[in-house]
Amino acid sequence: MLAATRRLFDESGVRDAQIDDIARAVGINRAIIYRHFSGKEELFALAVESYLEELRGRLEAAAAKHPKDPVARLRAVVAAFVDYGYEYPAFIDCAQTLMRRPGPELIEQVSEGALLRLGRAITSCLRTLTQTLDEGVASGDFHKGDTVLMANYMYATGLGAMQLARIGMVVKESSPGMPTISRISGDQVRDFLVSTAVSLATKG
Repeated sequence: MLAATRRLFDESGVRDAQIDDIARAVGINRAIIYRHFSGKEELFALAVESYLEELRGRLEAAAAKHPKDPVARLRAVVAAFVDYGYEYPAFIDCAQTLMRRPGPELIEQVSEGALLRLGRAITSCLRTLTQTLDEGVASGDFHKGDTVLMANYMYATGLGAMQLARIGMVVKESSPGMPTISRISGDQVRDFLVSTAVSLATKG
């Protein structure tokens, strides 16, 4: 059922997907879905879990290429995150949908078991980033600080920046009171995220 949900999200997008669409894709009655999941939010959570399991492998592979250089490793890990988001935009949509809800509200709408699975998947991805930051601090390459908070911040801002990449535009003021739109490429967003992550880690 989750595999069919992911296929639907990847093919049709998250915003327009409804429980009826998921039931149709699986070939079951929608009532059966509600026997297994508390609602669409729980499906989002478990879909994000499956994406994060794949992402973890990408991040670990990127980190393994630079075992002795924390700066190069951080660049590679952030770039791998961005590339995965480009490949699976539904991951970004699902993750942002969950993050829009206050924690207590999410806890009410998603079962304890699903939240536990999601939490484990998130921390498994953040572990690679946190370890990179910790080793950079130990080597003197990175500024000493709260690496857990920094890793969470990079994850959250990365999701937002990926949405900017999807829009492909930035707004600026060409003259006082006159807005104008400029194009921005995915490569520009990737380079910006990588450089700002390194800047944050090195300057604090």
